[in-house]
Amino acid sequence: MKKIAIISDIHGNLCAFDNVLDDIAKRNVDAIYCLGDVVGYGPNPVECFYKAMKHCEVIIKGNHEEGVIEGPFGVTRAAKNAMLWTRKLMRPGIFDGLSRKKRIWDYLRNLPISHTIDRLLFIHGCPHDPMEYLQKQDTEDVFGEIPQKIQQAFAMVEHICFIGHTHVPGIITDKSEWFYPENFDYKWDIHPQQKIICNVGSVGQPRDRDNRSSYVTFDGETIEYHRIPYDFTTTQQQILTVPELDNYLAERLEYGR
Repeated sequence: MKKIAIISDIHGNLCAFDNVLDDIAKRNVDAIYCLGDVVGYGPNPVECFYKAMKHCEVIIKGNHEEGVIEGPFGVTRAAKNAMLWTRKLMRPGIFDGLSRKKRIWDYLRNLPISHTIDRLLFIHGCPHDPMEYLQKQDTEDVFGEIPQKIQQAFAMVEHICFIGHTHVPGIITDKSEWFYPENFDYKWDIHPQQKIICNVGSVGQPRDRDNRSSYVTFDGETIEYHRIPYDFTTTQQQILTVPELDNYLAERLEYGR
């Protein structure tokens, strides 16, 4: 199997994305798969999406791409404002014709909600609901049983499913166990008969109290997590210059939350 890098939740953070791409270039990777939310929250959605189009073999639709295309629904005020601002930036006008802006918009509109290859599934959120969150607390049950949400998720998984969406890296087993990357020294050995769901974390807005970008590489035998520092102050300053973006979106980058 070819070696792939799997990234997610770039969220318009060009500084973080550039550093991750530089790191991937050093790892003899054959392809890059992106699990969605290239846009949203950050100050450079257009630049990030265009760069993703050039570098990623696969880009999955995330909820922020969906919100930009269809309009925001059921999201926080900060997310709604970011989606509307991004839509304003990315949506072509009637005179754009065959411009780069039109090509990017058409690509954005036609993103798939999932991708499968061999026994692998790539999706933004839950395997059974692409825009649903799958979090650590979903694996917990007061009676020690496997929660229904986890059962539903694994019913859609043949072997390995790669997800993002929560911005928190970790691996869930079909026994409803949750493991953070530091629990297994950032390398997870694959067992052919085991089912797992791997959250690759976020490139542009980590939320696990670690402000470094997160992504994984996968070669068929091992999933390896990588944490890449970047100059978050640059992204913070850029966010603060955009009135439509909430200042909190800048503040949280320092603390990885």
